[in-house]
Amino acid sequence: MSAAILLDGCSLTREQLVAVAKGASVQLDGGALRAVARAADFLAEQVRREEPIYGVSTGFGSNADKLLGAHPLRDELQGATPSGRSLHEELQRNLIVTHAVCVGEPFAADVVRAMLCIRINTLLRGHSGIRVETLQALAAMLNAGVVPVVPQLGSVGASGDLAPLSHLAIVLLGGGEAFLEGERMPGAQALQRAGLQPVSLSYKEGLALNNGTAQMLATGVLALQKLDDLLDTADLAAAMTIDAFAGRLGAFAEEVHALRPHPGQLQTAANLRALLQGSTLADIPYHLVPKFRQWLPSSWDTAESQSLGFDIGWDWVPLSQRHGREKFYRRFKPFRGGKKHQPQDSYSLRCIPQVHGAVRDAVEQAKRVLDIELNAVTDNPLVFPDAQAEHVEQQVISAGHFHGMPLALAMSYVKAAIPVLASISERRLNKLVDPATNDGLPAFLIGNEDGTESGFMIVQYTAAAIVNDLTSRAMPASVYSIPTSANAEDHVSMGANEARHVLAMADDLGKVLALELYTAAQALDLRRDMINAARGLADRVDAEGFAAKVQGGPLPSADDRAGFIAEVDAMRAELSAAEPFHPGAAVARAHAALREAIPFLERDRALDDEVATAVRLVAEGSLLAASRRA
Repeated sequence: MSAAILLDGCSLTREQLVAVAKGASVQLDGGALRAVARAADFLAEQVRREEPIYGVSTGFGSNADKLLGAHPLRDELQGATPSGRSLHEELQRNLIVTHAVCVGEPFAADVVRAMLCIRINTLLRGHSGIRVETLQALAAMLNAGVVPVVPQLGSVGASGDLAPLSHLAIVLLGGGEAFLEGERMPGAQALQRAGLQPVSLSYKEGLALNNGTAQMLATGVLALQKLDDLLDTADLAAAMTIDAFAGRLGAFAEEVHALRPHPGQLQTAANLRALLQGSTLADIPYHLVPKFRQWLPSSWDTAESQSLGFDIGWDWVPLSQRHGREKFYRRFKPFRGGKKHQPQDSYSLRCIPQVHGAVRDAVEQAKRVLDIELNAVTDNPLVFPDAQAEHVEQQVISAGHFHGMPLALAMSYVKAAIPVLASISERRLNKLVDPATNDGLPAFLIGNEDGTESGFMIVQYTAAAIVNDLTSRAMPASVYSIPTSANAEDHVSMGANEARHVLAMADDLGKVLALELYTAAQALDLRRDMINAARGLADRVDAEGFAAKVQGGPLPSADDRAGFIAEVDAMRAELSAAEPFHPGAAVARAHAALREAIPFLERDRALDDEVATAVRLVAEGSLLAASRRA
């Protein structure tokens, strides 16, 4: 258990909410409780004065025109058994027990704990009319580890999350179901085991407990917490892929992004520069990068190099193809290997800051909205006990703070952004396995000299399937309102569905990023080993020996053989003089952490456990943590 979080209705942060979701207890601020008591006493006085107040002495929603009488009319029937509750109490109890009608799988405990924390915090503002003892009972339930069973489907996001919050409150009344220490049981039993007593509700307390945006806010905050790490993981996966491609770094330069300073774009470019710092693979001269050739028994000259699962080579550019390009071939040696002589990579590499950065900006916008909502009052009506007014209607004001559209639209933005991040990740993965686009790496990142191996072919299928699923879920729920409550609630936000989708989609985004990292690690091994194999060969053979790796050169008897050998020797000398090639330090750390769990794929083997391991490594953040340590 973490240290207790002090709730005062005004200062709750996303970080504190996540801490409570993960098990921290809460304390209630004394000053806030005094404001709570003042509002509750004010309502009790208005009821004593028989003032008509919505949700206190009238019905709810389409029943708002019905004033409560002195007692239930049916108590007058012969043989009737009175409930023993006043109509005011009956009104609040019935609101909870009839509204707890959600269906589907229960929310995870962290979501429900976050919902409880949010509801307690907003009620502490002292504008809801709840009594201090009821609020303390809600906090005691949270601190005791009683987690109400809240099925996931049933909120339209106005008036707030009525049905899910009713599932929270019904346990407080001794009804419903709850989890305690992981065991599911009736709510009354959970309270008893925790040493707690059920509560009877007073004026407006049912409405205060279930009228608000706690479900959409809780799921939204937890989703954004996941997305924070996934955005950094996406940058890490992209950096590993860039190293695997021996990509170009100019597109990430600080002076470049200063000309288009979107905050997320600037941050992503800075992240990539940090992750790739120290790389000698990125920006390597084009002509030094060999292309893959399939291994043959005659591929290598030593027993150690013969154990490599690949062969390498270049094509020589003859003099007849250099006319008008002589200056170019003085700077770049006349060899075609794995990299084309071009100054820019494809969009999925070059435009990472623009794409990842735009997703970052969407998440930051959602954070701004959720940070406001964390300390907002979202029930109805709002109680202003200290206001100077002639009529109670000026002190108990019906408004629409329960409407979830601010959150819904923010979540719609994030919801549309998630498939974008997943899609560019899948495009990089596909580029790695496709021999037409992977800059000289083997097809599907496997040697396959016998024609029997698929390598990483189907890993891309899985990523494509997830991206399609994410894309099909990206339709904004917020644009499709279905009126409720006999058209009293004629425009609703659907924000609860929106935030719930984002939370689930964040998990699937993590799976796509895991597949890219899994694939990029294989590609990085191959790229590094291929270039270093060329460097090692250059160190131990002469120009004629190195020329065996170059195709298209003149025959030994040709007149221009000497010029060809001289050009081969210049490239050989450049490779021989180079230090061993390696990725950026942070990329190398993450790669090593992945390799501790998943070995390089020398030959086809079952990949299901390895894919699951890669997904787990991303979910638990171990690869990201390894890169951050660098």
